[in-house]
Amino acid sequence: MKRRVALAFLCALLAVPAVAQSVKLKAEDITALLTGNTAVGIWDGRAYRQYFDPDGTTIFAQEGTPSSQGEWRSDAERDEFQSIWPSDTEWEGWYVMEYLGDYFWVSKTTPPTPFKILNGRRLAFVPK
Repeated sequence: MKRRVALAFLCALLAVPAVAQSVKLKAEDITALLTGNTAVGIWDGRAYRQYFDPDGTTIFAQEGTPSSQGEWRSDAERDEFQSIWPSDTEWEGWYVMEYLGDYFWVSKTTPPTPFKILNGRRLAFVPK
């Protein structure tokens, strides 16, 4: 009888879905995720692609505009992604969050912005 009760309890416990939580990536995880890869998503209503070179340069390409080259890094003290562009005077930081396998750029001034990662340098847009 005790065995049946224990088995029923175990089955009930396994049937309860785990509560999903968002996770803020640490600097080393951000570096591992981005280095040598391309982020793709929607920025200001238009598709973009951003490549993160292992040498610390980054290229941002958006449909209909010339691409931009800047620099990127992960800040271990703040656990955030940072970038700087030719027109900037200082580095801008973003948290990188993961929720249910999806990634998001998060800052204090904008809502979470989803993105996906493509392996390697994939800046070319595929015609529709």
